Amino acid sequence: MRLRRSPPSLRQNVLRHVLLWLGFAWLLGSVVAVGVGQWFTQRAFDRALLDDAYLLASKVQVRGQQLALQLSPSEVEDVLFDQNETVLFTVRGADGALLAGDAALPGPVRLAPEGHRFQDAEIGGRRFRVVTLGVAGPSAFSVSVAQSTSERSELLRELLAFSLAPQLVLLLVLGWRLHRSIAQDIAPLSQLRAAVEERQAGDFTSVPVQADSAEAHDLAQAINLLLGRLEESARAQREFTGNVAHELRTPLAGIRAQAEYGLRHREPEVWREQLQGIAASETRASQALDKLLALALAYEAGTALQLAPVRLDQAVQEAVMRFLPRADKQGVDLGAEGVDTPTTVQADLTLVEGILNNLLENALRHGTTAAEGRPVVTVAVQREEGGRTVLSVQDNGPGIPAERRSEMLKRGVRGVASGTGGVGLALVTFYAQLLKAPVSFGSGPDGRGWRCAVVFGG
Repeated sequence: MRLRRSPPSLRQNVLRHVLLWLGFAWLLGSVVAVGVGQWFTQRAFDRALLDDAYLLASKVQVRGQQLALQLSPSEVEDVLFDQNETVLFTVRGADGALLAGDAALPGPVRLAPEGHRFQDAEIGGRRFRVVTLGVAGPSAFSVSVAQSTSERSELLRELLAFSLAPQLVLLLVLGWRLHRSIAQDIAPLSQLRAAVEERQAGDFTSVPVQADSAEAHDLAQAINLLLGRLEESARAQREFTGNVAHELRTPLAGIRAQAEYGLRHREPEVWREQLQGIAASETRASQALDKLLALALAYEAGTALQLAPVRLDQAVQEAVMRFLPRADKQGVDLGAEGVDTPTTVQADLTLVEGILNNLLENALRHGTTAAEGRPVVTVAVQREEGGRTVLSVQDNGPGIPAERRSEMLKRGVRGVASGTGGVGLALVTFYAQLLKAPVSFGSGPDGRGWRCAVVFGG
């Protein structure tokens, strides 16, 4: 089994990339420095060599019909003296005949009158730099001066050493400083990793990071935003679990009690009665669970809701028709107002139906008890100035005390069962928030009963 090597650290990657390009720049700079140094060194030595050639040429004169060098061997040695290099010379006539000097030097080269030419040559196994100077006149001649190149090479090596060594030291110091600077810059990332690794599963507090760079700061901000979203999701799950436990506790307890009561009796009539009660409790538990699931889905869909034109009058009529059989069975007068005129609002049909279903469910369950006279539930659609449309459901039941209305609305937003309204009012409140429609709870006409109003387009 092959072990997979761990990838290099960010510090190693950055340092390697930076030093790679720094090394390349240093190498390129060194090549340029060597080239420039060699060119200037060659030019300085060549200029001195050409001066010697001009000096020797000035000492060549015509004697009778022949050219002759007017310097003795000791004088020539003084003129061409060099403590470290070997210097040779020749004086040749126009026909190439040797007039003076060392015959080992290369023969004459073609050049323009009064011109000169440099060349490299190997003499006696050593490398020489040779300059040939042509002199025009009635008696033309040329002078060649050659100098060995060991001193030039030594000077170039010294120049290379003194120029490249400080650059290499500077490169090492720069690499060390870069290593420390990079380590300091990425230290917040290490702190961030340590903070995330040590974080407990249920801890969603913000990660504290002292970031000196925009990238590290943005990463910390992104992680903290993610923690916030996770906290919101965990909170919604906790509320969902709490709502399930709250809403199902009563029907499940009723089912258990009815089952135990039926088991204690042997009469079929008692069994039938208890089974009917169990079926009714199961239906209520299923309805509560459906509402809770709808609330959870509403939380998830809260950021992706697309509004569209909805015929509010038709939605109200269909909702009333759905609940009319139940209202008749309970002896409740269920009616609708303001649905004779077509009314269109920007909303979501599923959420509008959810609002109507939960409000009518709540009204028929809680708003018709202890009503004065015949219980009445009215669904109304009312157009107001400014293009607003108010959808309201009201009853003539006992209503809700004023001191509890704000508490119900606040708790409803959180999705927790709100006393009389249960999870249904929580769904109404949340659906209205998704539709950006203000919702209010209050009393009916003359302060009697209970009324919920949802304002669209306002």
